[in-house]
Amino acid sequence: MLDVGRTAEVRRNRTVGVLGGMGPLATVETYRRIVASTPARRDQDHLHVVIDSNPAVPDRTAALLSGGEDPRPLLHAGAQRLVVAGAEVLCIPCNTAHAYHEWLQRRVPVPIVHMLRETASRVAALGARRVGLLATTGTVATGLYQAELQRAGLGLVTLEAPVQSRVMDAIGAIKAGDVGDGVVSALAAAALCLVSAGADHVVVGCTEISLVAGELPLPVPVVDALDVLVSSTLRLATSVPEPPELVPHVV
Repeated sequence: MLDVGRTAEVRRNRTVGVLGGMGPLATVETYRRIVASTPARRDQDHLHVVIDSNPAVPDRTAALLSGGEDPRPLLHAGAQRLVVAGAEVLCIPCNTAHAYHEWLQRRVPVPIVHMLRETASRVAALGARRVGLLATTGTVATGLYQAELQRAGLGLVTLEAPVQSRVMDAIGAIKAGDVGDGVVSALAAAALCLVSAGADHVVVGCTEISLVAGELPLPVPVVDALDVLVSSTLRLATSVPEPPELVPHVV
């Protein structure tokens, strides 16, 4: 006999679409955090998640800064596949790809979580005033976070070019599967440069760096944009409150 009450309870959740592949490890981590952040006692308590992981999406930094191949056609195609598959809310675990958020949102009939905007709101709520940014050169140079932080009344601290170059090297290493001590040390040193320059909070604004964000010992709160993306997606997809583990840590 069909349990109508149970069916209605399960169907209150929206299907989540993850527009991924940028890169694949970050996509896997996004799904892991969605599962880990969903209060569940059985399989049926979890969200229906559809993932489109297409590593062929052209490099976003190259497209934005040096005339590289336009990623928008493949981003649009992936979003369309997710909607056709039943996704009712989309998330993109790539900070730099949010340069195309508004363009894509106009072409997709379901809400797309804006990771950068949500992150700016989070750090503002935590009492930040000057936010240090660990991100790709593309994200930094295009002012994506600066615009969102200014909207929230916050200042931005970025890295000098030589240190930013070392951050890009570390991001490339993580994309190649290296999450060892050398990579972590390079990113920790860069984050400390942000603190020395006056940052009172540090935002991890690259989903590759998110893979090692918990290993960065800093004297200020660290806010991982991937955590914010996951919690914001859960808020849209369910009535579940944000999990306590998303509160930034101070070492």
